[in-house]
Amino acid sequence: MKAKTATILGATGLIGSHILELLKNDPQYERIKVIVRRPVSIEHPKVKVIQIDFSDENSFKDAIADSDAVFCAVGTTNSKVKGDKAAYRKVDFDIPVNAANYCERNGCNLFLLVSSIGADKSSGNFYLKLKGEVEDAITSLNIKAISIFRPSFLLGERQENRGGEKLAKVLTTFVSFMFPSRYKPIKALDVAKSMLAVSKLNITGLKVYQYSEMMQLLKE
Repeated sequence: MKAKTATILGATGLIGSHILELLKNDPQYERIKVIVRRPVSIEHPKVKVIQIDFSDENSFKDAIADSDAVFCAVGTTNSKVKGDKAAYRKVDFDIPVNAANYCERNGCNLFLLVSSIGADKSSGNFYLKLKGEVEDAITSLNIKAISIFRPSFLLGERQENRGGEKLAKVLTTFVSFMFPSRYKPIKALDVAKSMLAVSKLNITGLKVYQYSEMMQLLKE
C-alpha cells in the first residue's frame, strides 16, 4: 500500500493535536505536514512544520500540494479575537474554505472538516451561521471526497482556559443521557479517531458524521 501524506490545519487545537498524535503512530501515513500561522516546535521524523501567512495564496497553495488527505480542525474564539467578528471570520471561514480550494486545485482527493452540530447558513446564531457557510462553500467544490464532522460539546483538556467550560463539562457529563444522540458530548480524541478512520476508507462524495456516525466508526 502506498504511504500517504497528511496535512493538518489546526494541529495545536483540541482536536487537531489528537489528529497529529494519531498520525505520528499510523504506518499508513509516511509524511505529516503541519501548516501554522505562528512558530511551533514539533520534533518528529514524519512531521514537517510549514509556517505561512494564510493570506499568501501561493504559499498556502504550495503547502497543501502533494497531500493525500487534508485534515482541517482550525478555529478561533471570541476571546481570542476580542469580539471582532471580521477577525473571527478570517480564521473560521477564510482558512478552511481557502484550504479546500487549494485542495481542489492541487488534486487532493480527501478533505476532512471539523464543523459543528447545528451548522446552518440560515441560522440567526453567528457561530452556527458561519459554520454553515463554510460547509456550503466547501461542498460546492469538486473534491473527490469531502467528510464533515459535526461534534456537539467537546470533552478534553484544552491548552487555553475557557471560562465556565470546566463546569459545563461536569454538568453535561452527568446529564448527557438525556440529550438526543447528535447533541451528546463527545471526546475530542474520539472525533480525531473517527476522522483518521474515515481517511482510510475508499469513499467518494459528501459524507456528514454526527455523534452516532462517529461512534460507529470507532467500533469498526
